[in-house]
Amino acid sequence: MSRTPSRSLCLSPQALGLVITLGCTAVMAAPLNEPLKPLPPEPALDRATVELGRQLFNEKRLSVNGSLSCASCHQLATGGADNKPFSLGFDGKPVRVNTPTVFNASLNFKQFWDGRATTLEAQIEQVVISPAEMGSDWKTVIDNLAAMPQYQAAFTQVYPDGVTAANVKNALATYERTLLTPNSRFDQYLLGNTEILTLEEKYGYQRFKEYGCIACHQGVNIGGNMFQKFGVMGDYFKGREPAETDLGRYLVTKDEEDRNVFKVPSLRNVAVTAPYFHNASAKTLEEAVDVMFTFQLGRIPSQEDKDRIVKFLKTLTGEWAGKPL
Repeated sequence: MSRTPSRSLCLSPQALGLVITLGCTAVMAAPLNEPLKPLPPEPALDRATVELGRQLFNEKRLSVNGSLSCASCHQLATGGADNKPFSLGFDGKPVRVNTPTVFNASLNFKQFWDGRATTLEAQIEQVVISPAEMGSDWKTVIDNLAAMPQYQAAFTQVYPDGVTAANVKNALATYERTLLTPNSRFDQYLLGNTEILTLEEKYGYQRFKEYGCIACHQGVNIGGNMFQKFGVMGDYFKGREPAETDLGRYLVTKDEEDRNVFKVPSLRNVAVTAPYFHNASAKTLEEAVDVMFTFQLGRIPSQEDKDRIVKFLKTLTGEWAGKPL
């Protein structure tokens, strides 16, 4: 991205964190050397495959009764999820965990809250056949798609063997790899535009690091690259009505060490993806921050620090199709 000279005058490189000064005038901004990094550029992928994946993402014939597409729960105009505590499956009944955003999901090291899928393709496989989500099977899906001339032509253009389950998953995953949300104000800050954040937002980022939030919410996706117990510093589930999904990764591994362990979610676009946590128990960003301080950090911050961290988190909202989410 092009960089313009900073308007700040007489500030040292230490004060700005990234600006090279000449005399009293800042002449060139360089990327910050920070533990968090801006999003990578959208990968260069075959356009025909991406377009086929986009059509399939919006295709309700993936569900057993033609009522549900990927886009039904992953609404791209509003954060890549939906605003429900629990999305509705093909039968109109709520699923068991809160729907994560599909934006930037390709940057996660695992998929699903319990990390049971290691690839986007594996995640797609499970959603299509899930009795609580799309409720279908791959023979039905392939028969439905192959019966449509437009899909026959589109698949043949991209894949020599035409409409197959593997090709459906590949096309969908290829499209999902383009669902990145660049150009958040925080990304612009990391790239050198230090004036784009307010002083309060900068303090919020500083507190985010100092309190230790960054220990789990790290990397280019500001999360999504590790597992962590929900309730490190206290029993978050005590006094709550028990649910099987609270067991988290234990349901996958049956290892006691994985009880109440979940994939750490990405914080990108967190301000537009309420409610929060696997059980949708936090309705607001402020409430989610409170829970994190109490049960993950075991610390009591000042109200001012919490407010600053929330302000920082709101700078993580990126753009999709050239528009802010």
